[in-house]
Formats: sequence, structure tokens, C-alpha cells
Amino acid sequence: MMRLATFTGAALGGWAGWDLGQPVGIGTAFLISAIGSIAGVVGGWWLVRRYFE
Repeated sequence: MMRLATFTGAALGGWAGWDLGQPVGIGTAFLISAIGSIAGVVGGWWLVRRYFE
């Protein structure tokens, strides 16, 4: 369950970050996508630890 939640969080966070940063430029999109992916991993980890363990 942990792997699924962290993967899903990383994918959604990266997508959202890319979508937010893309109008500014590709470098900004890449940076915000990386930050969103990290936030998604942490969010997925927190969700599983909080509600499924």
C-alpha cells in the first residue's frame, strides 16, 4: 500500500507542479514539478501511516 500511495502522490504532485510552472518556462516547470513530486511522496507516505497502519 505504501508504494502505491507514494507513487500516486509523486505522479500527481509532479503533474500539478508541471502544470503550474509550464506557463513561465520549461526550467520553472521542471523545478516546480520536482518539488511537487517530493510533496506527493511525503503526502502519500503520511496518508498511509495515518489511516492504513
